Amino acid sequence: MCGIVGYTGSKEASEILIGGLKKLEYRGYDSAGIALQKNGQVVIAKAAGSVADLEKSLDDRFKAVKAGIGHTRWATHGRPTDQNAHPHSSHSGEIVVVHNGIIENNRLLRKWLIEEKGYSFRSETDTEVLAHLIEEYYDGDLLEAVRKSVSTVEGSYALVAVTCREPDRLVCARKDSPLIIGFGEGENFIASDIPALLNHTRNTCILEDGEFASITAEKVEVFNLEGCPVEKEIFKVNWDIAAAEKGGYDHFMLKEIMEQPVAVRETMRQRIDAAKGRVVPTEFEISPDELARLEKIYIVACGTAYHAGLIGKAVIEKLAGIPVEVEVASEFRYREPLLGENQLAIVISQSGETADTLAGLRLARSKGVKVLAITNVVGSTVSREADQVLFTWAGPEIAVASTKAYLTQLIAVYLIAIYLGEARKTLKPEKAAELVKGLLALPSQLERILSEESIAKLRSYCDHLATWERAFFLGRNLDFPVAMEGALKLKEISYIHAEACAAGELKHGPLALIVEGLPVIALATQKAVLDKTLSNIHEVNARGGAVFAITQEGFDDVARQVESVFYLPPVNDILAPVLAVVPTQLIAYYAALARGSSVDKPRNLAKSVTVE
Repeated sequence: MCGIVGYTGSKEASEILIGGLKKLEYRGYDSAGIALQKNGQVVIAKAAGSVADLEKSLDDRFKAVKAGIGHTRWATHGRPTDQNAHPHSSHSGEIVVVHNGIIENNRLLRKWLIEEKGYSFRSETDTEVLAHLIEEYYDGDLLEAVRKSVSTVEGSYALVAVTCREPDRLVCARKDSPLIIGFGEGENFIASDIPALLNHTRNTCILEDGEFASITAEKVEVFNLEGCPVEKEIFKVNWDIAAAEKGGYDHFMLKEIMEQPVAVRETMRQRIDAAKGRVVPTEFEISPDELARLEKIYIVACGTAYHAGLIGKAVIEKLAGIPVEVEVASEFRYREPLLGENQLAIVISQSGETADTLAGLRLARSKGVKVLAITNVVGSTVSREADQVLFTWAGPEIAVASTKAYLTQLIAVYLIAIYLGEARKTLKPEKAAELVKGLLALPSQLERILSEESIAKLRSYCDHLATWERAFFLGRNLDFPVAMEGALKLKEISYIHAEACAAGELKHGPLALIVEGLPVIALATQKAVLDKTLSNIHEVNARGGAVFAITQEGFDDVARQVESVFYLPPVNDILAPVLAVVPTQLIAYYAALARGSSVDKPRNLAKSVTVE
């Protein structure tokens, strides 16, 4: 989710690179840097902070240069510091790299480069491994060195490399992270996203996975993994810059909903051994003695993150057999919880700066309780103060209403639950392998839910929903927290007063609010309680409520009892919340759209709540 720009031509490279990085600031970042080819060397400027700060630091060394690369970093490996900022140079300083993505086997490669090849490292990043690898394989052809290097790499990457030995040439490669080439007259460009190009050209091509490119001012050559030339079709961009920042989508929220398959895949990277069917979250380790003594877990969070915690409670108790309490962070410290030895606190915060959650973290630590943080921001206060951190690699989230950050929080709590279950031997290896297989299938299942055909079904329902000022969400078991999250999203951005109700509680009061035509969204994904949920749907039908059900393919009894239904791909019941929440996100989005609400910036709300 970081920003990449590259330029080679006849103009002032530093101005083009800085301008391109500014166009990518909307993506979020914590540091920035550029590298320029000049007089047989590569000069680098980089620092933690803003692109504007970087621009002010440029001196005469960065003038009258015609080729270079730039980067804005969203930290994944290593804190947001000057040393960890991109670009990264090789041991000799002759090769420089910028990179988006995650190198999963960077620890092994780093060990090999240090112990076998004598390289030394100046940063905590996985990207520096690439710079040294390319130097190790360099023999006069940068493209071939990049190709050999990435053949040893596991993970995702969009990278651009330059060397002082080949002036005015950029070499790039792509796998799983976007990279775009822009074509000009006597100049050419590289960027990780289209906005960085639009002030200079609208003629582009998109590199596909496994493709490489050699770029000079006069020529662009694209190759596949085997080194064979690839003919690329030129794509002319017709978007304006505002639309381009959103990837062509009307709103950041929709863009971020559509990015969820990638975000889920990235959060699982390096943390699952698919061959063995095991979870291996290296950031979170707990000794056998601690495991044996562990008596209780507190999960502390706010808002959307609190709903992820409710799912976490259910799956940790089921798989690991440990009692879990989920606490709203703003209430946690004021009720004087019984904290002590043999406990673990898990705090969840998208930004890592949520004031109430941070207060809960500090309370737990003051009582000697070990704290594990789940957050999306490396270098955030929560990540610095927790004992251990599991980062959700969702990338920057711009819209106020959280979508992809929430989904990656769910993935994090599943990974923790499976890990604890295996470590405590409450989860049989074959069951763990089944769940791991289910987790790995989620990204492709999410892509099915986000297909144009599926979205069209939801949009037609939202036209009816948007005419109402109130709505109900129902669910039992794991469906209830999903209903709570769905109701929150609808409230946040459409301003429809939505209430989530544990379906079995309908008859204890809420049923009095059901009237003819009232929208009721029923979650029915849990086979063990499906008959009970259907009974509750009957209760709504009898009072004239209009039920829209979200259920799994194969649960055919549901469709016969409701006005309309949305089917999820078949999934293990315990993993269903990951899929089931996505239709509720889309329902909120399209209902807000139909009502003319401000989707990305709803009234009265802020993205990061840093006050109590």
